[in-house]
Amino acid sequence: MEALKKKAIYIHSDNYLDYHFHDGHPFNQKRLSLTKDLLEKMNHLRPEQIMAPKMASDHELILAHSAPYVEIVKKLSGLSNKELAMEKTALHYGLGSEDTPVFNNMHEKAATIVGGTLLGAELIMEGQASYVLNLAGGLHHALTSKAAGFCIYNDCSVAISYLKEKYHAKVLYIDIDAHHGDGVQWAFYHDPQVFTFSIHETGRYLFPGTGHITERGDGEGYGYSLNLPIDAFTQDESWLSCFEEALHHVLQIFKPDIIVSQHGCDAHFHDPLTHLSTSMKTFVKAPTLIKAVADKYCEGRWLATGGGGYDIWRVVPRAWSILWMVMNDIPVTQQELPKEWLEAWQSVAPVDLPSHLLDEDDSFPVIPRKQEIEKYNEFITEKALGYIKNQMK
Repeated sequence: MEALKKKAIYIHSDNYLDYHFHDGHPFNQKRLSLTKDLLEKMNHLRPEQIMAPKMASDHELILAHSAPYVEIVKKLSGLSNKELAMEKTALHYGLGSEDTPVFNNMHEKAATIVGGTLLGAELIMEGQASYVLNLAGGLHHALTSKAAGFCIYNDCSVAISYLKEKYHAKVLYIDIDAHHGDGVQWAFYHDPQVFTFSIHETGRYLFPGTGHITERGDGEGYGYSLNLPIDAFTQDESWLSCFEEALHHVLQIFKPDIIVSQHGCDAHFHDPLTHLSTSMKTFVKAPTLIKAVADKYCEGRWLATGGGGYDIWRVVPRAWSILWMVMNDIPVTQQELPKEWLEAWQSVAPVDLPSHLLDEDDSFPVIPRKQEIEKYNEFITEKALGYIKNQMK
């Protein structure tokens, strides 16, 4: 039984790379290839640990999406560019925008990503694995009937609905992306069986502009949403302090059967689309904390996904490799990256690749408002946790 509890599965298919808007779009799935290659060259990913996803069926997709929305995605997937230009309904569904443009076969490609997260949920609940990672997933902005923020289907929402429907599971959803996990929050805003916890950059500056501390759920779901909208330029110590305190209090009032987590790594100081300023220290400690609570409260049931991350060369491969290492109890220490990996990718990278797994101290930016930011984050965390602490009295 102990060997089973330690089993981790890595969901991957080269088909994931075809979830591709256009060459100039910031959402670039080449990061999946960079990460997998790094793990393999570090000898941390074995062939027997990898499983291919299936494509989610329409029945599975409508666990979290409306049937008309699925039909419009399928319709747009097969249109020519000329036909798309004449299609007037696309923008009503959030498709064809600058953020989420239409691309050929997008239904099949997006549904395959959902299928990977669903496979992970099934493997865990059927006892075939304890931890599962689907790095192509984490498409947390898609709403019931609308695409948004690079996300066509919301694999996290579909998987959580599946876990509820088939296994009657209580689910704790944890989102560490720099952008608020809005799509998942709204999908379960009235549901006391799902607790959504998102730590993100304040919406004052960043898409989607939601995730305020007053968004606590509604009706029977009141108190089952927690948001920590931390300040721009937050660094590791403050980010981790807020996250750890909040996670501790959440687990005092909500006892999940499984944890589903989203591991966008766009809170890193190199990321071009956000304003947070964390380092690899955060991407070591956060999954370590999540794994610890999964082992303590959920018998090790932990389904993790990817998410945002737009410095695909210096940040994503290291952050997501660390996530997989944590899942497998591989010690994360400062070490040189494999020469073979650096040589393979440096010739096509537009920036100098990092030479080590963790950030080197001299690369950290200096933040003039650091103390002010830390005090603000302490205040926000205390306010956000006020309701939960009252429940514990």
